[in-house]
Amino acid sequence: MRTAPTILHLDMDAFYASAEQAAKPSLHGKAVIVGGLGPRGVVATCSYEARVFGVHSAMPMAQARRLAPNAAYLVPRFGLYREVSEQVMALLRDLSPLVEPLSLDEAFVDLEAGQTAWDAESARLTGVKLRGDIRAVTGLTGSVGLAASKMLAKIASEQAKPDGLVLIEPGTERELLAPMSVRTLPGVGPATGDHLRRAGITTVGEIAEAGEDELVRLLGKAHGVALYAMALAHDVRPVVAERDTKSVSVEDTYDVDIHDRVRVRMEVQRLADRCVGRLRGAHLSGRTIVLKVRRYDFSTLTRSETLRGPTDDPAVVREAAARLLESVDTTGGVRLLGVGVSGLADYTQEDLFAQARTAAAAASAEELEHVEHEETEEAVEEPVPPAERRWHAGHDVRHAEFGHGWVQGSGLGRVTVRFETPGSLPGRVRTFRSDDPLLEVAEPLPLVERRPGDVGAPAGSPAAGGEG
Repeated sequence: MRTAPTILHLDMDAFYASAEQAAKPSLHGKAVIVGGLGPRGVVATCSYEARVFGVHSAMPMAQARRLAPNAAYLVPRFGLYREVSEQVMALLRDLSPLVEPLSLDEAFVDLEAGQTAWDAESARLTGVKLRGDIRAVTGLTGSVGLAASKMLAKIASEQAKPDGLVLIEPGTERELLAPMSVRTLPGVGPATGDHLRRAGITTVGEIAEAGEDELVRLLGKAHGVALYAMALAHDVRPVVAERDTKSVSVEDTYDVDIHDRVRVRMEVQRLADRCVGRLRGAHLSGRTIVLKVRRYDFSTLTRSETLRGPTDDPAVVREAAARLLESVDTTGGVRLLGVGVSGLADYTQEDLFAQARTAAAAASAEELEHVEHEETEEAVEEPVPPAERRWHAGHDVRHAEFGHGWVQGSGLGRVTVRFETPGSLPGRVRTFRSDDPLLEVAEPLPLVERRPGDVGAPAGSPAAGGEG
């Protein structure tokens, strides 16, 4: 382990909720909860104002509504979050070539590799400047932890929350760790924590006192040895710039259990197409198709099939997912479905048989359509009504007369919009018919209006003159 605190861990504060507060002036300082708004939705992120009421991530949305009935409940806007994340990651890459993103709002940085820090003071100054640049570029806050290892840097950033900086001086690590709960260490979840508690071990210091042999006896060789080393503050894991994607998957949770087998098949086909879309978007292919089914009683089943070679052919993935579904009993109802692809590669091995089947099916469909057309060419076509527009709470809209705003709520043929933009004063609220032709879905606006040359403007951002 290195002797200087030059590993930086950044964790953006309540990222999704903070981005929504920055975008919506009327929500500044208010309880904001972001997540799925259906009966089975869960909280993705909540603001610190909402946490006062006991709301936290992964909580069922119904429970959150009981705890904080007056909070603002919003559907996620992942396009906005990805854009802000790219701006933050660009700032991190300015510090070092070794940046290891863990999610949209979290990353490790090796400052020594970028020659931006070499001792405690230079690391602290770098952390202070980074937090200022993030605020200037995005309007958001992030917490920074600095230490000599990844494990300790992450612990430091947790201590720094919200909107702070904590540096752990080399030589003080064991003293700092000793009174902490065993759950503080990576890899210690509820099951391992309970197992250690039954053995009389509840703190990191007690792990160190127990010794390696006792940990191996309790947890097995690999886990016991690793946990003992971490309790002694030993962590030699490097910051890895490229993290290989292991799988690509999509899933949906349904507000009402699906009992109709035909509907289940259609959902699986739709999910397979979405999964392939993501696969192709990442320029990847995969060999193993995975189906996930969560039934009415919360039991979750997974089935998988490995192909002869990697593919990104939607027909192949649909067929494999359909075969896997045949082995699953869904008669009691289905609450969640998912389709994934693993065993990823950056090339495809075309399935010629699948292509032939797809071509044959397309030809048959064309012939059938031709026959049906001949039989009904004198029939009058029924007009197809336009699809009803859906207005998601929190999403951006634009009105031809009142300008840019966001959806506060909708239902019963009405949609309520608050007209405001990032940096404006809290705006007025107006209600329209859901089918109002003057109202349309809009793209999110930047959280911070920047000019060319502003501090920290990342390459490719609007401030740098590139694509936004």
